[in-house]
Amino acid sequence: MNNLVVKNASQVVTCSGFTGKRGEDMSDLHVIENGTVVVTDGVISHVLKEGEGLSVDLSDYEVICAEGKALLPGFVDPHTHFVFGGYREEEFAWRMRGDSYMDIMNRGGGIVNTTRATRAASEDELYIAGKQRLDAMMRLGITTVEGKSGYGLDKETELKQLRVMQRLNEEHPLDVVSTFMGAHATPEEWKGREDEFIDFNINEMFPLVAQEKLAECADIFCEKNVFTIEQSRRYLTAAREQGFKLKIHADEIVPFGGAELAAELGCLSADHLLKASGKGIRAMAKAEVVSTLLPLTAFSLRENFARARTMIDNNCMVALATDFNPGSSFSASVPLLFALACIYMKMSPEEAVTAFTINSAAAVGRADKIGSIDVGKQADLVLLQFPSYKFLPYHVGMNIVEKVIKRGCLLVDR
Repeated sequence: MNNLVVKNASQVVTCSGFTGKRGEDMSDLHVIENGTVVVTDGVISHVLKEGEGLSVDLSDYEVICAEGKALLPGFVDPHTHFVFGGYREEEFAWRMRGDSYMDIMNRGGGIVNTTRATRAASEDELYIAGKQRLDAMMRLGITTVEGKSGYGLDKETELKQLRVMQRLNEEHPLDVVSTFMGAHATPEEWKGREDEFIDFNINEMFPLVAQEKLAECADIFCEKNVFTIEQSRRYLTAAREQGFKLKIHADEIVPFGGAELAAELGCLSADHLLKASGKGIRAMAKAEVVSTLLPLTAFSLRENFARARTMIDNNCMVALATDFNPGSSFSASVPLLFALACIYMKMSPEEAVTAFTINSAAAVGRADKIGSIDVGKQADLVLLQFPSYKFLPYHVGMNIVEKVIKRGCLLVDR
């Protein structure tokens, strides 16, 4: 039994809610001062204010005294590519020299480079590397991770990536939400036949992935010189017909209309959005598409950050994610994520916390189960070393997570 009491936390930052939060609602964290949280059989059973009596026999419960420490929902990372082979440290050096992301892609680097290494890796090699990366994320307070395929771009390797994520979801303490991203780039063998490659994904890959229940979501890189609006519309429409939730890499490098397409199709989320238009931002807000922003990627690519302030002020539901991947964001640093979101993207600490808990849970379709400290939800919790959530961006670049609890089990204790 996973029975636990976290007692007298200086703050219980509940982020209370069962759906994502939009606009000014992102600032309301529903903080309880000196609160206590009770977990029964891995589920939150009581959230108590100071002085409220505890009608539970504690003989069957582990008790954690949390005085002087803030308790938050476990962090949810709604956009990663954490299962891959090989590394691209050489390309990082090229970027520092001034080569653009698209220049490197056109030279055979980028996604295609990782594709070669991932095709060559065995399933066990990918599993071991993926497990190590999840372990590192767990120590940073991440309790649920979205992972994408898209480094195979052929039938065997795409299925291999998804099966690795399925194994990790079953065997690792963290929850892994799998996304099929067969249209991450056009592999060398399909160059010049992009429409046929989309057909291959629609006609061969979607039915296979759906039949084996290897992914919940489908994603595509909608971008100039990658996949067009029309190709993306066709791919995502077919994905929805197969029962997948829809995600889209949108407007990362140029204003391309990806945000507008996400709104048109009612996507679960649109991600990146560095160059999203005002029209696209307003359309996403109206359609309740989660705007998932990836500050570590913009930072690593020396790009201007996504317009988080504009999005929130236009009533968008904004989430944050690390985009952990071997190329444009080889980092799952939660401390850096919070610092960049607040210092450079002009988000308040409250908005940033909302964006990496209840809203990032909404970005993977799980806001009803995780992302907040509410009775009935899965007991995924993070205890900080400090008395306030405001230390997350303030203690720049430092991991201040002391304890990580998943389904009522203490996984990390620093």
